[in-house]
Amino acid sequence: MGHQSLIPSAQDDGLYCGEEVGSWVEDKHRLVILYESLFSTGMKNKWDARVYIDLYAGPGLLKIRDTNKFLWGSPILALSVKDPFDKYIFCESNVSSMDALKTRVRKHSPHADVDFIPGSCDDELDRILGRIPKPSKNFRVLSFCFVDPYDLSIKFSTVRRIAGRFVDFLFLLALHMDANRNQAHYLDPSNHKIDEFLGLPDWRERWIASETKSFPRFLAEAYAKQMETLGYLPTGFEAMKPVRSDVNNLPLYHLALFSRHDRAYRLWKQVLKYSTPQTSFWD
Repeated sequence: MGHQSLIPSAQDDGLYCGEEVGSWVEDKHRLVILYESLFSTGMKNKWDARVYIDLYAGPGLLKIRDTNKFLWGSPILALSVKDPFDKYIFCESNVSSMDALKTRVRKHSPHADVDFIPGSCDDELDRILGRIPKPSKNFRVLSFCFVDPYDLSIKFSTVRRIAGRFVDFLFLLALHMDANRNQAHYLDPSNHKIDEFLGLPDWRERWIASETKSFPRFLAEAYAKQMETLGYLPTGFEAMKPVRSDVNNLPLYHLALFSRHDRAYRLWKQVLKYSTPQTSFWD
C-alpha cells in the first residue's frame, strides 16, 4: 500500500474552512500523517495511554487556493490513523474554526475521546495540561504534540510547561514565511516576538555574534538548543524537513521533530525517506 492511501479523501461539506491554503499543504500533511501513523502504531503496546495534542487545530477541512480541491486538516488526519490515539486534545482560537471542527470530528469519529479547548494555547495552557491523563507508576502516558501556527507565535514558556510531561513535539517552524520576511522588524529591540518564541531575551546579541549568515537557520538552531535544555535530544538543521512553496519552490517552513528518545528520530528518518509520492511506504 502506498503512503498516499494513508490520507483520506476530502470534499466540501458546506462548513467553515477558514482561509484558503497553498497546495504545499499536501506535502506537509503527507509528512505529518506518515509520522503520526508510525508513532501511534509503534507506541501502542509500549504505553498505557497515547495522547495527541494539536495546539493550532484549525477547522478540520481546508480548501486549496485557486482550485476546487479540499484537504482534511491535521485533527482529522490524526483521527484517521490505523491505530488511533487513546485521547485527543484540540485547541483553536478562532471561534468559527472551532465550531466547524467540532461538527466534523463528531461526524468523522463519533466515538473518539476528544477534548475541545477554545482559545489561544498560550492562554489556555492550564486547561490543556489538565486534560492529559495523569501518569502513575502503573499507568504510563506518552503525548504527541503537533504545533502548526501561521507564524512564530508559539511562546517557549508554553512549550517548556508542556515538555514537563512525557511529550514528543513536531513543529512547523515558519522560518522563511515569517522570520525571513520580517527580519528587520524582529531585530527592533521594541519587538519581543522572537524573545518569546525562543525564550532568549539576548538572542539579538547571539545573532550578531553568530557565524551563521542565514537568519532562518540561526533561529532553527537556537530553537533546537533551547529544546536541549528541556532534555530533548540534539536536532540538527539538516534533520528539519523544508516545506516549499508551490509557486517558486522556495522554502516556507521547516518541520522539526523533538523527542527525548532516539526511537522517535528513527521513525522520523523513515518518514523523510519515504515522503516522496513515488515511494511506497510499506516496502
